[in-house]
Amino acid sequence: MLKKIFVLSTILTLFSCSKNNDSDYQSVGDYPNVVAAFGSNINLNSLSNYANQPIPNYITKSNVNGNPITDKGATLGRVLFYDKNLSSNNTVACATCHIQANAFSDVNIASTGVNGTTGRHSMRLINTRFANETKFFWDERALSLEMQTTMPIKDHNEMGFSGANGDQPFNNLITKLSNIGYYKELFQYVYGSEEITETKIQLALAQFVRSIQSFDSKYDTGRALVTNDAVAFPNFTAQENQGKQLFLTPPVFDATGIRTSGGLGCAGCHAAPEFDIDPNTLNNGIGGSINGGADFTNTRAPSLRDLVKPDGTTNGPMMHTGVITSLQAAIGHYGNLTNAAINNTNLDPRLKPNGFGQQLNLNATEVNAMIAFLKTLSGNNVYTDTKWSNPFLN
Repeated sequence: MLKKIFVLSTILTLFSCSKNNDSDYQSVGDYPNVVAAFGSNINLNSLSNYANQPIPNYITKSNVNGNPITDKGATLGRVLFYDKNLSSNNTVACATCHIQANAFSDVNIASTGVNGTTGRHSMRLINTRFANETKFFWDERALSLEMQTTMPIKDHNEMGFSGANGDQPFNNLITKLSNIGYYKELFQYVYGSEEITETKIQLALAQFVRSIQSFDSKYDTGRALVTNDAVAFPNFTAQENQGKQLFLTPPVFDATGIRTSGGLGCAGCHAAPEFDIDPNTLNNGIGGSINGGADFTNTRAPSLRDLVKPDGTTNGPMMHTGVITSLQAAIGHYGNLTNAAINNTNLDPRLKPNGFGQQLNLNATEVNAMIAFLKTLSGNNVYTDTKWSNPFLN
């Protein structure tokens, strides 16, 4: 408890000079390095709206973690997110692995870093704020988004400021950024001081990532018209409504784990309307590793929103191994987990009814209905909104 109070106190102190009202600050002409680096992509006199974006009234989850989004903080976070200076050889940024056009994921199975590739597929960064789960990475090793933001920077393979294996330590990055003109101005602008610290970097990056939201899908249009998710959405086709019911309705299994009636029970782990992952979820039956061998420690997943683009094409491969490349394959994986249950002591119990890997006995009509429903969860704005785009001048 004392640690949480200290963290919150630190955040409040750091952002005491970070009001969204810019009248307390000097004119934009006093930030020539920002203008030179970003031009009209960042206007300090008229910041993009990160702090007060519209949120549907049926969305009830929020995990700002004592670090509320501010327009100033998220603007700095955007610059940090896209800046290749955060890597040891100036070739990799956070945005290298988390690409806006792919719902902030990667089309590659393993993303390329400064000294090799990532050990797991890069997770989509959609609606991270609107979830019960507050831990990050596939294996939940980061206890908060703030902690997560600098861990890739400190990773030898990814961004190379690990302080080991011949890498420079993280403090060298602080020195590097402190000598860049636009960071002197931005940290002064956001925090009232040019001093750069890891905590300040973490707070700003986390605000930017939490600001990335997607609530303009066909699902959201329908959900706004009804009182709850179980009601048929008037803007849905019959097939999409069937898929929604299959998603929401729990299955009924016999003594050997074979589905005899009911739906597919997806909402047991991915509850609507946020479609976030239940924090208590264990492994989903994919126990392999990109580098070979077993890996049953993966228990997290991103929101199911924007699994695919608005046109239905994928945002790259899915799962921590990138082994799933289509919605049909994803549904098929959960359709029969008989073999996945063997030797996987970390398999989620909801996927092994009565101790057996589930067999959903899906037919083609059900599969197609599920695909149709999952496509309704994709929005449009998140792929094109400039406030989440690369701010650096081309």
